Amino acid sequence: MGFEGWPREAFGVLVRLEGEPSAAVRRECRREREELVRQPMIGLLNAVADADAEYEDFSVWGYGDVLLRAWQRQNSIIRLARNVELGVGFDLDGLEVGVAWWYAPSVQIERYRAAVADPGSGRRLVAIVRRLEAQGFVISGDLLKRPLRGYPADHPRAELLRRKSLIARRPLGCDEWIHTPAAVDHVLAALTELRPLSHWLVKHVARP
Repeated sequence: MGFEGWPREAFGVLVRLEGEPSAAVRRECRREREELVRQPMIGLLNAVADADAEYEDFSVWGYGDVLLRAWQRQNSIIRLARNVELGVGFDLDGLEVGVAWWYAPSVQIERYRAAVADPGSGRRLVAIVRRLEAQGFVISGDLLKRPLRGYPADHPRAELLRRKSLIARRPLGCDEWIHTPAAVDHVLAALTELRPLSHWLVKHVARP
């Protein structure tokens, strides 16, 4: 069967798992959570990959994963290149979509800084980030506390130069479409908005 949206009962399961549920409650909810929360995410990402082959390499976290209280939020990633990932999350607030370049090795960080300092690629990144912010994405990531050595403190892209990771995220909400196949279209639209940043990171940082 294709993706039909998250059933309304999925939110009831997540309500039961709010806070710090006991091990007994987590056991009781395991099967329902797998069926009502995790399997729809797999169906969603399969539909996204069917629409665009760029999104074929994905993983959906299992219930036993302890990162970020996996019982409360269904996380998934789409790998684009080393350390560059798209993320789709589902919880009581609905869906969230983002892209992240993070946990990068030093060679990638040096490539990133060189690309930011370059007038062409650096200005392109500034334009991409500004557009994403105008579209409602929140830009975050690890930031050095002091100006970066080797670059003037008043460099026009000083804040971007200080970053060791770059993340853009936006909630998509929890409207009626989340219970329907239309959720695929909402996710694809957000991924399209993120494409300029994800492609910039892949081109200039992940792949020399």
